[in-house]
Amino acid sequence: MTQQPRKYIENTIEVNIRFSEVDAMHIVWHGNYLKFFEDGREALGAEFKLDYLTIAHNGTLVPIVRSEIDHLATIGYGDRVKVVTKLIDSPAAKIIHEYQVYNLTNNKLAARGKTIQAFVDKSQQLLITIPDFYAEWKASIPWKTEEK
Repeated sequence: MTQQPRKYIENTIEVNIRFSEVDAMHIVWHGNYLKFFEDGREALGAEFKLDYLTIAHNGTLVPIVRSEIDHLATIGYGDRVKVVTKLIDSPAAKIIHEYQVYNLTNNKLAARGKTIQAFVDKSQQLLITIPDFYAEWKASIPWKTEEK
């Protein structure tokens, strides 16, 4: 059975690791990876004109309903990281992001992860169909394709 190629858009940012992001072992505290993911989502949204304010102005919110992180190598104070964020196209009423966090100081993949956001209206009721504004936005995007 042949899988369909996945469609995605991608953004890359670089972040300097600050003292406030490390723990007593002088490595990035595991919870801060979710902040790196958020930084990546915000940069991707800014690049492709789908920021959280735009979503809210269209009467919807997109809370995180699932997050996953695989920690593969450490990152320390003073290191520089690259966060690669992909938004994966989905026919469902959700937004899927995948992440890779590279430690540029030693050229190692430090973490990879995924988040899923659901659409809810302003009264926090789950939307089971894709909002019109999001469908229109998706139709305007120059998607890339990859085999998965």
